[in-house]
Amino acid sequence: MNIKSLDPLLKLIPGIKKPASPLSFRDKLKWTGAIMCAYFILFSTPAYGVNIATLQQPVLQLINVIFAARTGTLITVGIGPIVLSSIILQLLQGSGVFNIDMNDPEQKGRFQAIQKLAAIVIAVAESFIFTFTGYVPVAAPAFFGLVVLQLAISAIIVIFLDEMMVKYGLTSGINLFIAGGVAYSIIAGTINILGNEAVQAIAAGGAAALPNAILAFGPLFFSILVMLVSIYAYDITVEVPLAFSQLRGVGGRLPIPFLYVSVLPVILATSLVLSLTVWFGFLAGVSGGLAPLAHFIAFYQKVPSTSGGLTNQLTGGIIYLISPNFPLPYSSTYGGIGGYGPYVTFLATSTSPLYLPTGGLIQVPEWVHIITYTLVLIVLCIIFGRFWIEMTGQSPKNVAEQLQGVGWQIPGFRRDPRITENVLNKYIPTITILGSIFVGLLAALATLTGAVGTGMGVLLTVGIMYMLYKQLEQEKSLESMPGISKMLS
Repeated sequence: MNIKSLDPLLKLIPGIKKPASPLSFRDKLKWTGAIMCAYFILFSTPAYGVNIATLQQPVLQLINVIFAARTGTLITVGIGPIVLSSIILQLLQGSGVFNIDMNDPEQKGRFQAIQKLAAIVIAVAESFIFTFTGYVPVAAPAFFGLVVLQLAISAIIVIFLDEMMVKYGLTSGINLFIAGGVAYSIIAGTINILGNEAVQAIAAGGAAALPNAILAFGPLFFSILVMLVSIYAYDITVEVPLAFSQLRGVGGRLPIPFLYVSVLPVILATSLVLSLTVWFGFLAGVSGGLAPLAHFIAFYQKVPSTSGGLTNQLTGGIIYLISPNFPLPYSSTYGGIGGYGPYVTFLATSTSPLYLPTGGLIQVPEWVHIITYTLVLIVLCIIFGRFWIEMTGQSPKNVAEQLQGVGWQIPGFRRDPRITENVLNKYIPTITILGSIFVGLLAALATLTGAVGTGMGVLLTVGIMYMLYKQLEQEKSLESMPGISKMLS
């Protein structure tokens, strides 16, 4: 496909100009603060015409964390359009539909413009789908168009806030928006535990009062555990020895971290799965001859809402089996299941319906849901991990060319980028797969524990802050502000 034909359309899309001169660390910090303030204004402002009382909190928590969103507010769509446009273009690039040289500034700029255009289209489409399917419940039919318009405009604003963050801030907006949303969830969840769960357990009295109060802190404990495991994994590296070709005796090492692609695969994989759970909401009203196929894909049931009415909830089908659609093990205040005891019982004994197009209805145990979700998440993480290293210039071929360009070579081998690539092929693909499996498995297990801020949110936030710290360390930006350096380290 000749993407140059899109140039007339791409020129109509507004963009954020780069700063005329490089910004100091203090200036970047100020811009980052201003952009995050704008994000939290959208995060805290309810969309006019949305019936907040009918939102299903346990189902929405993980979706909100991954998409840096808050359902029912102006930020409902979140970063979903940005992430999904990236996924789509990666697939098109990988399948050969697009042939873009990311090392060519002109082609890279055109690719980024196409991604922005795709994100804007997806933002409008998702705003309609979210409202049409009842994912965002409208207070009255007359508000439908107004709600769609508010969500679409806000989602487009987020796209430009992300671009502004990349050019003026410390890192990408996607990263900091996710981290900000998770920080909010952790603070709110901790306050809920201290103010409700633990207090209620003690107030109940009896011999089990103290153990129940301690168990109430389980979600906070799992959050800390996921954080510590993530930090440990980020410190694991494989070092490949290097020699400088022009100065004999001068050597170094190429560190290849265990989490070579960080948490980006799990962001992309989870975004895709969660988007499917929302997109297929239109199947809830399918009847007649297409009903068996619709129910096989995604089965929705009417369940009581907090406002006393009924709302559609995904309870079965293929989409349910691959989704992290598990109840919260705590926080009955927000619709949770009421503790880890009932939660384990639910996972061990519950079933979900699966309508086979030719075989009728069968009941699938919840433990099958756990295994299916975990395996699908791991496979998607591996796929997106491999795609990502190719798209971002981290493949063995790209790294070999970069080393060749600055005069490094592998000791004991001839100075040839093809030989260096062959050596790196023994490390980078394997580490990419193992790291993707690790983050996928840790994210799945963390989700099942019901950690505060969601275990996956904690995993992503640790990864984001680690990447930010390494970036600032490489740019030597922290030297001028030792207080921030000490806090990040």
